[in-house]
Amino acid sequence: MNLNISPDDVCWAQAETISDTWLLQFLEIDILRPIADFILHHNRGNATEFAILRKGSYNISLRLKYEPNGATVIRFPQPGAVLFPEEKIVNEVSVMRFLADQTTIPIPFILHSGTKQESPLALSHSSSWKARLRRLYAQMADVLLQLSLPALPRIGSLSQQDDFTWEVTRRPLSMNMNELVRLGCLPRSQLPHVDTTFPTASSYVQFLADLNLDHLIHQRNDAVTSEDDCRRKYVARCLFRNLAREQRLTTPALENGPFNLWCDDLRPANVLLSQDLHIAGVWLLIERPEEWAGGVEEWTRVFEARLRTFLQVMQKGEDQEIQRGRLHEGQRLSGAMRRSWESGDFWVMYALRNSFAFDLVYWLKIDERFFGVSGRGVERAWEERVGLLSEEEKEEMEMLVTRKMAERVSRPLIWDADHVEDNGTGADGMD
Repeated sequence: MNLNISPDDVCWAQAETISDTWLLQFLEIDILRPIADFILHHNRGNATEFAILRKGSYNISLRLKYEPNGATVIRFPQPGAVLFPEEKIVNEVSVMRFLADQTTIPIPFILHSGTKQESPLALSHSSSWKARLRRLYAQMADVLLQLSLPALPRIGSLSQQDDFTWEVTRRPLSMNMNELVRLGCLPRSQLPHVDTTFPTASSYVQFLADLNLDHLIHQRNDAVTSEDDCRRKYVARCLFRNLAREQRLTTPALENGPFNLWCDDLRPANVLLSQDLHIAGVWLLIERPEEWAGGVEEWTRVFEARLRTFLQVMQKGEDQEIQRGRLHEGQRLSGAMRRSWESGDFWVMYALRNSFAFDLVYWLKIDERFFGVSGRGVERAWEERVGLLSEEEKEEMEMLVTRKMAERVSRPLIWDADHVEDNGTGADGMD
């Protein structure tokens, strides 16, 4: 039984149509030539080859190669996939330059970044497997460890004030927020104002918990399959929101920061490797538990085994950094990661950051931790938990059930892609 909210298929189809149509232009030589000229303007050399490097879920990257060696990559966010392209670019560039200045993580050097108006075109729109694994884990552990060291006073996005100063001045714009607007019909107005930052861990967690409920309310198609499915999803989000308001989802010692950098999509597909398996670059932006063929419990078993290896490698790296005087005991990350997994906080954070997987994670990994074992099993636990709601919450639930059943009949699409122009023909570029 699928306990999750499925993305709105009408939204999804519209988004994919916009994105697919926009991507077709990169097959045309008349489109590629001005882009190559634009790259050469910013990085001259004897160019030998220009081609699409990678088409990801949210961006397309093209690479210009030079003799005798070297290359420049230009990347464009895809209309229909990225709903906040300029804000996304500004955030990514700021964080990458910040990390290049503050850490030794190998970050691609940014030659130039710009907006749609500055675009080159008015784009229409030999060791064992385990040894290799440990070697790669060691490098990724070093990246995570370095990411954990810069301390920020608030939760949000970085802005570069001058050559040496960065401040948290804008809202945190996560991949989940983009997907809620793109595939969940969430109005942009439900996101925090662009100038909003969060002073405490609990204030941000409360906002994210509210956002999961807003998602259920606003997604018009494919959010629920029946009246009871709607009640189940409402009960889970309401109880989770109440836990957040009671500050039971956060750790008091971490309430006021300092806060660390977080990368939404740091995974193997977004790591560049050299031929000898050394990390050549991390592009900031494994399979997810909800997508694992064997189910969440099987994913948990495999992940836990990998986590033990990863934390062993990380602890060894921490020991080395402490001996070199680059790290002190209080900055170890391995212990915090282990405690998060063992306590279940890992799953709380996962549910906060992955709205479309919320229900599966909540009922399998969170509900029992806070409310005890249900006598009715996972699928019917909501019938028992509904008694924990207030009368006002129960009334709101029944009103939502009525509304969702009406939406299942009409299947409206009200998509808030108000920055997609000319059938999705707009983009920013960054090389």
